[in-house]
Amino acid sequence: MSLKQLGFRSRLFLILALFALVPSVVLTAVWGGTMAGLLPRMSGAAAWDSVAATGARALSVARRQPRTAKGEQLLAEHERELATSVTRARQFEYLIGRLVPVLLVVGLGILAALAFLASRAAGHLSRQASRPLDELVGWTERIRLGEPLPERAEGRGAPEFEVLRSGMRQMAADLDAGRRVALEKERLEAFRESARQVAHELKNPLTPIRFAVEQLKRKVGPELSEVVEVLSVESARLESMARSFAQFGRLPEGPEAELDVAELVRDVARTAVPLTMECSVEAGPDVPLLRGQHDALGRALSNVLLNAVDACAGQGRIVVRVAMTAAWEVVVSVHDSGPGIPRERLGTIWDPYVTSKTGGTGLGLAIVKQTVKAHGGRAEAHSSPGNGTEIRLILPVRRSDPAETT
Repeated sequence: MSLKQLGFRSRLFLILALFALVPSVVLTAVWGGTMAGLLPRMSGAAAWDSVAATGARALSVARRQPRTAKGEQLLAEHERELATSVTRARQFEYLIGRLVPVLLVVGLGILAALAFLASRAAGHLSRQASRPLDELVGWTERIRLGEPLPERAEGRGAPEFEVLRSGMRQMAADLDAGRRVALEKERLEAFRESARQVAHELKNPLTPIRFAVEQLKRKVGPELSEVVEVLSVESARLESMARSFAQFGRLPEGPEAELDVAELVRDVARTAVPLTMECSVEAGPDVPLLRGQHDALGRALSNVLLNAVDACAGQGRIVVRVAMTAAWEVVVSVHDSGPGIPRERLGTIWDPYVTSKTGGTGLGLAIVKQTVKAHGGRAEAHSSPGNGTEIRLILPVRRSDPAETT
């Protein structure tokens, strides 16, 4: 089996173990061979044998010569020392002969201990590296499938792995947000395309129908006037629906201009809120001019106010506030005194074609959200049953030069 067929942890363990064992084996072999060859040479037995032989010949020659008692004593002493040295050399040689195997066994024991320590160290390091990596590989598969990442890490590893986990969590969150944005964009585009098609199909027959109804009003007698009036009302309703579909099917278009948001709110409130209701507009003194599309924002505000009127059934109170925030945003909040929106419905009120009104298209707040997003802002809704509903349109103030706003 090749090295590539092994798992990552097995390969890492084998590589780390070899890095530790190969030098140990080489050093042990060199050390053992050196001791086995060097120690016998250190005994000097062969040299002492040669010295003993030459010394014996020298002593034999010296004894054949005339000598004194002192000389005889010195020769005897030299012979004893020579014999003692040879005996010790042979003893040392004997010990070395027994010591070399012992040293080899000790070397093998040290090698075995090093191998054990190397395997433990390699196993620990391979676990510390492979477990977090296996976990992160699993995380990449989860990210690819869009599945949530575990809250707790299974293989902890070094601190650097925790940094990598944090980065992958952030990446997963960003990808998930990107997926949601792309999905919402595709969904909205599909809704808008269907709205354009519906608007187109409605407008084509509506024009001749409206002309025909006007002619009938002038020509039919009283006995058919009620029927003609029904045709007129229903065709007008269809025409209004076609306009709503057409508005939702396209982004706000037209030139931008500097707008006085408070004045725009007052103008829209005068036409959208009936006299039977109390409506107040409160604007802060520091609200700057806002650059945007007058007609699109006017339609969005009108839709919000009309919804508030419907929520109050034409009776009650509407309060509109225009304020500037520290984040350089203009907030238009519309609060009505109606019954409020149930919590389970609050998250769907911005979706196209979602409505609780009989005959409604469900496009009013969808157009509002689309218009606000086209101006770089966002729309929010806050409501609780019995306490009315507040719709907030939050629009950013575009500053080209910070000095201009100081």
